Amino acid sequence: MFHRALAFVPILAGATLKDRLVACLGTLLAITLTGLLCALARGTDGAVPLMVAPVGASAVLLFAVPASPLAQPWSIVGGNTISALVGVLVARLVPDLTLASGLAVSLAILAMSFTRSLHPPGGATALTAVIGGSAITSAGFFYPLVPVALNSVVLVLLGVGFHRLSGRLYPHIAAAPLTSAQKTADVPASLRLGFTPADVDAALAAANETFDIDRDDLDALLRRIELQAILRQHGDLTCALVMSRDVVSIPVHATPAAARELLLRHNIRTLPVVDPEGRLVGVAGLRELQREAVSLGELMSRPATALPEQSALSLLPTLTDGRSHAVVITDPESRVAGLITQTDLLAAAGRLLQKAS
Repeated sequence: MFHRALAFVPILAGATLKDRLVACLGTLLAITLTGLLCALARGTDGAVPLMVAPVGASAVLLFAVPASPLAQPWSIVGGNTISALVGVLVARLVPDLTLASGLAVSLAILAMSFTRSLHPPGGATALTAVIGGSAITSAGFFYPLVPVALNSVVLVLLGVGFHRLSGRLYPHIAAAPLTSAQKTADVPASLRLGFTPADVDAALAAANETFDIDRDDLDALLRRIELQAILRQHGDLTCALVMSRDVVSIPVHATPAAARELLLRHNIRTLPVVDPEGRLVGVAGLRELQREAVSLGELMSRPATALPEQSALSLLPTLTDGRSHAVVITDPESRVAGLITQTDLLAAAGRLLQKAS
């Protein structure tokens, strides 16, 4: 028990020690560079503080939980700047320091909520405008711009660059809601069974809590959990067991006419395209071949692929997205080893249901 208490046990789901070490490094570089850049921008003017303390809290969110809605660029820049402006206004209109402090923070929350820029350090920024001393008071309406907005903008720009270099996506892009690939009113096939977006909304309303996760991200996470449970129960059904092995393919230098002839002759919808060494470089179907081109290489699209030892049921999201009709199974050298179509996966799932009953 004592050992576990001393170990790195993250409070936030998904966090690892490596993630936190990266966050520490990012914060070190960003806060240091923010200070240097703001010093250059400020020049010799010592009346205005070089940095505001809440930018340190912003850095915690930006580098430790970059996927949080509270850590996105508009939340950091807008939340801090708007809160600073609220704080300055309250400090000028309310002479009582105690009352002004409470009003500044509460009105900052209201302003951030209305502008969709909720950012926890904004409360500290508003409070600093009230109790920060003569330097901040004398700065007046200049304070929300320099140093607050300047600190925030520089921090976000450095955060974007650091996350790109470390292989992380920032700003975070929430999972897109699933829509019909056929552009009809029907919901996608994967949403017709199991829980629906309306169920997620109802569960959030019933929980009566505010969660630090985008609603669409939560929906996508729950669907991944469903898939993970299926893989845990049926992970022994590998692609090698399900795939067809006598795969019809075509060289990349072939003509579109030759590709159309193969598709029709073999009654297939997906044709793997291979290079002279037999490595997979793309796929072609009737959809791609509708366009005019001299070479097949100009028309092919990026293939969906998997390895033979991968769980066949892990292909469910791909083969039910309304766009992909088959997944090409490749060896470690990217050579075609087999093919799994929607029909293949449906037959395998049917066998599992028969066994279960």
